[in-house]
Amino acid sequence: MRHGVIPGSRGAVRPLRLLGDPALRAPCEEVTAFDAELALLIEDLYATMYAAHGVGLAANQIGVGLRVFVFDCPDDEDHRHLGHVVNPRPVAADGVTVRGPEGCLSLPGLEAGTPRYDHVVIEGVTMTGEPVRIEGTGFFARCLQHECDHLDGGLFIDQLTGLRRRRALRAIRRAPWAPTGGAEAVEA
Repeated sequence: MRHGVIPGSRGAVRPLRLLGDPALRAPCEEVTAFDAELALLIEDLYATMYAAHGVGLAANQIGVGLRVFVFDCPDDEDHRHLGHVVNPRPVAADGVTVRGPEGCLSLPGLEAGTPRYDHVVIEGVTMTGEPVRIEGTGFFARCLQHECDHLDGGLFIDQLTGLRRRRALRAIRRAPWAPTGGAEAVEA
């Protein structure tokens, strides 16, 4: 029997920001108010992530420039990791670098082999200001790095080089949601 409320069940699904939206490229600000508004934002992040069938979602992906993200992501052993982190900061990223498939809700339909560390440790706080330390390996480590990048104004395509980057940029230009403004909008 389930105890407690399902994350996102009280939230509203918000529109996702797509590549070309300035909110995705602006570094997010630290959260300073741990109040009902923050709790509602986190509920909305969960609701939006689940509606879009994602495993993680950063606040700027719904146009809110605050350092917070949610996740519901398995690791490579298929253990489920469910939670949120406010004001996260990576304190360790190590192990082997693994190139694996990665996509993003703000670049729908695009996927590319992206290099990420196989182990990461994130520290931050919960919505009530309690310290939290999250350690991830494998796919979950990839998710944590991906969401932290978002909060710094980065996207997974920024990690790509060479042929993989050229292919991704070509696919973006052809996508029905492609940003206007030519190559500058894609490269920004």
